[in-house]
Amino acid sequence: MYATFAEVKSALSEGKTVTDILENYLQKIEDRASINAFIEVFEDSARKQALLVDEKIKSGTAGKLAGMVIGLKDNLCYKGHKVTASSKILEGFESLFTATSVQRLLDEDAIIIGRLNCDEFAMGSSNETSFYGPVKNPLNENLVPGGSSGGTSAAVAAGCCTVALGSDTGGSIRQPASFTGTVGLKPTYGRISRYGLIAYASSFDQIGPITNNVEDAALLLEIMAGKDEFDNTVSSKPVDEYSKTKKPNALKIAVLKESLETEGVHPIVLERTKSIIEKLKKEGHTIEYVSFPYLKYMVPAYYVLSTAEASSNLSRFDGVHYGYRSPEVVGVEATYVNSRSEGFGKEVKRRIMAGTFVLSNEFYDSYYSKAQKVRRILRDKTDEIMKNHDFLVLPTTPDVAFELDGVKDPIQMYLQDIFTVHANLTGNPAISLPLGKNQEGLPFGFQVMANHFEEKSLFDFSSYLTSIV
Repeated sequence: MYATFAEVKSALSEGKTVTDILENYLQKIEDRASINAFIEVFEDSARKQALLVDEKIKSGTAGKLAGMVIGLKDNLCYKGHKVTASSKILEGFESLFTATSVQRLLDEDAIIIGRLNCDEFAMGSSNETSFYGPVKNPLNENLVPGGSSGGTSAAVAAGCCTVALGSDTGGSIRQPASFTGTVGLKPTYGRISRYGLIAYASSFDQIGPITNNVEDAALLLEIMAGKDEFDNTVSSKPVDEYSKTKKPNALKIAVLKESLETEGVHPIVLERTKSIIEKLKKEGHTIEYVSFPYLKYMVPAYYVLSTAEASSNLSRFDGVHYGYRSPEVVGVEATYVNSRSEGFGKEVKRRIMAGTFVLSNEFYDSYYSKAQKVRRILRDKTDEIMKNHDFLVLPTTPDVAFELDGVKDPIQMYLQDIFTVHANLTGNPAISLPLGKNQEGLPFGFQVMANHFEEKSLFDFSSYLTSIV
C-alpha cells in the first residue's frame, strides 16, 4: 500500500514501475469493493497512461506527479469518461472536456484511476444520497464516511489511490476527512478554477484534495491553483511554493470560543481540541479566545443561499438536452416534470424546492436578501479576527462518524456542517487535520482557518502542528 506520494517515489527509486504501482491500487479497489467508494474504475485509460509515464521516466521527461494515482469525485469532468454527480438524471453522460484542475494534474503525469461516489450533486453530509448507493467508512463499514466527498475520503483512507479530489461547498472535503482520519483542504474561494466542476452553489463551491499527509495536499494545490481563462472567478494572485514548508515563528492564534461551548460537541472532541491548544501555548504561541456570536446563524444562512443557487444551477437538467429522460411522456411540460421528478433524488428535490421558495417574489427579501446581509456580517467579523491573528482554530466536526442511516432528520443532518460552513460563507481557506481519536480509535479532525490566499502559511503551520501533537 502506497499511502503517500513519498512512498510512491521511494518505490519508483527502488525499481518499481508506475504500472506496478497502478496494479497495486487496482487490486486494493477490488479488495475493498464493499465500501462502494468507486462508481467506475478507469482501468484501460489508467493503464495506458501508466505505460506512457513509465516511458517518460525512462527518458527523463516525466512531470512532478509521475507515479501519483488520483481518484476524482464524480462531479469533476474528465474528457471521454462518464460523469454523473452520482445522479440518475446524468446517467450515461460522458464529459466533452476536462476540468482545469484535472488537466493540470494530468500535465504533470498523474494517473486518473476512476470516479468516486458522492452525495447526489454534492448535497449531503453522509454520502447516503447517491443514486449508486451509500459509501461505507473503510475504518468501520457500519459507519458513514462523511459527505458529500465520501467516496473521495474512503478511497484515500482505504489505500485505493494515492490522493483524491473532492469539492467543498459547506464542508464536503473537511467533514469526510475528519470521519476517515485523512487531511482535507478547502482552498480560498477562487484559488482553484471551477471550470469542469458540476456546480451545486457557485459562490461556495471549491475544489480541493483529500490526502494522507499535509505535504501531498500542498503539492496538489501548488499544481492546480492559479488563473484560468475558462473561469473568471479565479484569482490572478501568484501561486506560492506551498510544498516547501518551513517551521513558523511564534504565532498569534484565535480560538473560536463558541465552538467549545456549543451543545452537542462530544466531550472527547472538546478535550482533545483543548489539549492541542494547550500544546501550542507551551510551544510559545499566543492563544486568544475570541467571541463569534453568529455561530447559530451560519447553518441557516448557508442553506438559504446554497439552496437558492442550487435551484438555479440545476434548472439546466431538464430531460431534453442530455441525461435521463422520462419514457412515454407527451409534450414539453410533461418531459420536464417527469424527467426531473424521476431523475433527481429526494434530498436534491428538497433543496431545489427550498431554493425556489426563498427566491420567490413573496419571500425573496425575507430569506435570500437577509441571508446575503448575514453573509456580509460573517465575512466582516471574520476579517476583523484574521486581521489580528494568524489562524483561527476549532473542531472540524462535533463528533466522530455516525452509523449508516443513523441521522434521519434533515435538520440534524444539516447541523453536521456547523463548524465547516464558516469557511465557505466567508471564502477563507481551511484544513482538517487528523489529530484526534475517541476511545474506540475512530478519528476526528482539528480545523485551522487562515486569511484569504494565505495557504502557504496554512501549510507551514499544519505541517508543524502534525509533527508536535
